[in-house]
Amino acid sequence: MTEEIIKIPDIGSDSAEVIEVCANVGDKVDSEDSLIVLESDKASMEVPVSASGTIVEILVKVGDSVSEGMPMVKVAVEGAASAAAEEAPAEEPAAAPVEAPAEPEAPAPQAAAAVQNQEITVPDIGAENVPVIEICVKPGDRVEKEMPIVVLESDKATMEIPSPESGVVTEICVSEGQQMNQGDLVLRMDVEGAAPAAPAAPKAEAPKAAAQAPAKPAPAPAKPAAAAPAASHEQPRDKNRRLHAGPAVRRLAREFGVDLALVKATGPRGRVVKEDIQNFVKQKLNEPAPAAAAVAGTGIPAVPAVDFSKFGPVREEPLNRLRKVAATNFQRSWLNVPHVTQFDEADISEMEAFRKASKKEAELRGTKLTPMPFMVKACAVALREMPQFCASLSADGESMIYKDYVNIGMAVDTPDGLLVPVIKDADKKGLWELSEEILELAAKARDKKLKPAEMQGGCFTISSLGSIGGTAFTPIVNAPEVAILGISKAQMKPVWNGQDFDPRLMLPLSLSYDHRAINGADAARFTGLVSHLLSDIRRLLFF
Repeated sequence: MTEEIIKIPDIGSDSAEVIEVCANVGDKVDSEDSLIVLESDKASMEVPVSASGTIVEILVKVGDSVSEGMPMVKVAVEGAASAAAEEAPAEEPAAAPVEAPAEPEAPAPQAAAAVQNQEITVPDIGAENVPVIEICVKPGDRVEKEMPIVVLESDKATMEIPSPESGVVTEICVSEGQQMNQGDLVLRMDVEGAAPAAPAAPKAEAPKAAAQAPAKPAPAPAKPAAAAPAASHEQPRDKNRRLHAGPAVRRLAREFGVDLALVKATGPRGRVVKEDIQNFVKQKLNEPAPAAAAVAGTGIPAVPAVDFSKFGPVREEPLNRLRKVAATNFQRSWLNVPHVTQFDEADISEMEAFRKASKKEAELRGTKLTPMPFMVKACAVALREMPQFCASLSADGESMIYKDYVNIGMAVDTPDGLLVPVIKDADKKGLWELSEEILELAAKARDKKLKPAEMQGGCFTISSLGSIGGTAFTPIVNAPEVAILGISKAQMKPVWNGQDFDPRLMLPLSLSYDHRAINGADAARFTGLVSHLLSDIRRLLFF
């Protein structure tokens, strides 16, 4: 029976917290059985085990922050056990007779072939002449497969080059500052290709092993066990971070709970080094505690703590991770963005008549035509016509960043909190395509199956309370976006047509916007354009 370490697969996020472990040591598991449950800032996900067998050791615990490539569990794989059992009877009868002296010659070539010196080269990195900014190993170090060996930094990203094999480094062939391309030699290493055959050789080869002094194969089984915990710290990769810091520094920052974005870099090329982390921690420890009477960084008096149990029975339930993250984001946006809300109404009488008339066609297509696809399409056209609403302020507030794509977020109310899946390239999709995608994303949100990528990249958000009620509200801008459209419940109202009053179905619109990026006149024009498009959806054909 061979023990295999199963690692965290691609979870589509930099890191996620372990909120549940679904199995125990000694349990038998089948491939694709759920082993742990992770929760990121946006969603919860179950992580399956990729091999069948018996759990030997669980390498994560509830509360751990994990990412792609980190060891998750050690499993005794059943398939390999039967193969080993078949070979054992064949070798023992041969070892029992006196023919043992003749057999040492057979394992000897295997032991020699077990270690091969290989050249490790740069894989396809999608760039040329990329300088080496950090060498993560040195001669004599033992590395596991997928552990980083060097760090390269192009003009756009920092990338760790992983080892394609497990083995011992014999020679480093690069230096810091050297420019590398695909296929360039990085290092040489002794790769143990036949490690499983080594345990069968000691009985017959004991004297010969002493003569040839192959010290490395003997301790090799012990070293991987010692290296495994280290790999669990080396593996996390901050793929979306553009901060200049090596794996060891990032690991130290995680251990201290330090946000690297707050650390002043003193290393070459603006890199964060270990001393920067240590100095940052010392500085924070020496800082006086913030005044309890104010919200940190705002100068706003904090809400006083009250013992509500003095007035009657109470019960306290902790907020889940999603609600805590949402609360932080709402507060940050409200404090940093000067909100203004523009109110308007859209006559959707003809749109509703068309939508209801298309009910049978929708059923034939296997979908449901709700009002939301019309809202998304109208907003997509308006964003193309008024690009200042499809933009963001730069971090320093000195410029506007205009986006040449139209991705619209759609707020979905779920039992665990508010989620905002994003409809990509909404301006390029028709009503039926939008209808199918909206229903699919809403269902994923309620079932906790949204991937992080499906909630990123939004330019503008729509929050609809039409199915619940209300006449108007002031939605909070989802910064760094600059506007959000709130939709309330449509109502029949008398509308003057110049001669008399007609009953019309009027839809309330509430556009909240960042007044730093958008002025009031543009906001009125935007809601006017959306209202104009919804009042006669044939106008969408002209854009």
